[in-house]
Amino acid sequence: MKKIAIPSRNEQVDSHFGHCEYYTIYTMNDENQVTDKELFNAPAGCGCKSNIAPILAGKGVSVMLAGNMGTGALNVLQSENISVIRGCSGSTDEVIKSYLTGKLTDNGVSCSHHHHGDEGHQCNH
Repeated sequence: MKKIAIPSRNEQVDSHFGHCEYYTIYTMNDENQVTDKELFNAPAGCGCKSNIAPILAGKGVSVMLAGNMGTGALNVLQSENISVIRGCSGSTDEVIKSYLTGKLTDNGVSCSHHHHGDEGHQCNH
């Protein structure tokens, strides 16, 4: 059994991991077929500073299919033994299908230049 999480908003991959509304968590059987789909509300705040990585790891998540994320979030997820593939977009159901057929690869791009202050959290790509 394998669990894969996707940062989501309106059934789409959220373009920024730390700002998603919820995580869509797919459970796969040994034949790589989806057997369950769960929606898990995201904690408030920046993804790299939230406690989401150990929570997802505790739920059995081993892979994160994400849009964009900063290196802080990437490091926190990897420290919990969650593999990350960045650069995903579109419907979460379509993204999971692409992953299961081997069509997704990490784009290697991390979001940078985070600024915290009165104007809020921004990401400049």
